[in-house]
Amino acid sequence: MTSREPYLSIVRGDATPEETAALVAALAARAAARATRPAAPETSPANWRNPAHRLRLGLPHGSGAWRGAFFPGG
Repeated sequence: MTSREPYLSIVRGDATPEETAALVAALAARAAARATRPAAPETSPANWRNPAHRLRLGLPHGSGAWRGAFFPGG
Protein backbone atom coordinates (compact mmCIF):
# COMPACT_ATOMS: atom_id res chain seq x y z
CA MET A 1 0.00 0.00 0.00
CA THR A 2 1.32 3.44 -0.89
CA SER A 3 0.89 6.49 1.29
CA ARG A 4 -1.06 9.34 -0.35
CA GLU A 5 -0.50 13.03 0.22
CA PRO A 6 -3.11 14.61 2.50
CA TYR A 7 -5.76 16.61 0.64
CA LEU A 8 -5.67 19.33 3.29
CA SER A 9 -2.80 20.31 5.53
CA ILE A 10 -2.57 22.89 8.29
CA VAL A 11 0.78 24.61 7.79
CA ARG A 12 0.78 27.00 10.73
CA GLY A 13 -0.57 26.63 14.24
CA ASP A 14 -1.93 23.61 16.06
CA ALA A 15 -5.53 23.03 14.99
CA THR A 16 -7.74 20.82 17.09
CA PRO A 17 -9.82 18.10 15.40
CA GLU A 18 -12.91 20.29 15.92
CA GLU A 19 -11.27 23.27 14.20
CA THR A 20 -10.16 21.08 11.30
CA ALA A 21 -13.70 19.69 10.98
CA ALA A 22 -15.13 23.23 10.97
CA LEU A 23 -12.69 24.23 8.22
CA VAL A 24 -13.61 21.20 6.11
CA ALA A 25 -17.33 21.91 6.61
CA ALA A 26 -16.88 25.55 5.55
CA LEU A 27 -14.94 24.54 2.43
CA ALA A 28 -17.56 21.91 1.54
CA ALA A 29 -20.39 24.43 1.99
CA ARG A 30 -18.63 26.95 -0.25
CA ALA A 31 -18.06 24.32 -2.93
CA ALA A 32 -21.72 23.28 -2.77
CA ALA A 33 -22.84 26.91 -3.06
CA ARG A 34 -20.68 27.41 -6.15
CA ALA A 35 -22.07 24.23 -7.71
CA THR A 36 -25.66 25.47 -7.38
CA ARG A 37 -24.88 28.97 -8.72
CA PRO A 38 -26.37 29.50 -12.19
CA ALA A 39 -23.79 29.58 -14.94
CA ALA A 40 -23.12 32.83 -16.76
CA PRO A 41 -24.58 32.95 -20.26
CA GLU A 42 -22.13 32.04 -22.97
CA THR A 43 -21.11 34.76 -25.36
CA SER A 44 -19.58 34.33 -28.76
CA PRO A 45 -18.28 36.84 -31.29
CA ALA A 46 -21.33 36.11 -33.45
CA ASN A 47 -23.76 37.68 -30.95
CA TRP A 48 -21.69 40.51 -29.47
CA ARG A 49 -24.29 43.06 -30.57
CA ASN A 50 -27.05 41.40 -28.54
CA PRO A 51 -28.26 44.08 -26.07
CA ALA A 52 -29.20 41.42 -23.52
CA HIS A 53 -25.51 40.83 -22.83
CA ARG A 54 -25.13 44.39 -21.55
CA LEU A 55 -27.78 43.93 -18.85
CA ARG A 56 -26.80 43.33 -15.25
CA LEU A 57 -27.99 40.19 -13.56
CA GLY A 58 -30.35 40.51 -10.59
CA LEU A 59 -28.92 41.17 -7.17
CA PRO A 60 -28.63 38.24 -4.78
CA HIS A 61 -31.23 37.85 -2.03
CA GLY A 62 -31.00 36.63 1.54
CA SER A 63 -28.41 36.58 4.26
CA GLY A 64 -25.11 38.09 3.15
CA ALA A 65 -26.59 39.40 -0.11
CA TRP A 66 -24.71 42.68 0.26
CA ARG A 67 -21.45 40.79 -0.34
CA GLY A 68 -22.64 39.68 -3.77
CA ALA A 69 -23.79 43.18 -4.62
CA PHE A 70 -20.45 44.80 -3.82
CA PHE A 71 -17.97 41.96 -4.39
CA PRO A 72 -19.07 40.07 -7.53
CA GLY A 73 -17.67 36.59 -7.85
CA GLY A 74 -16.74 36.42 -4.17
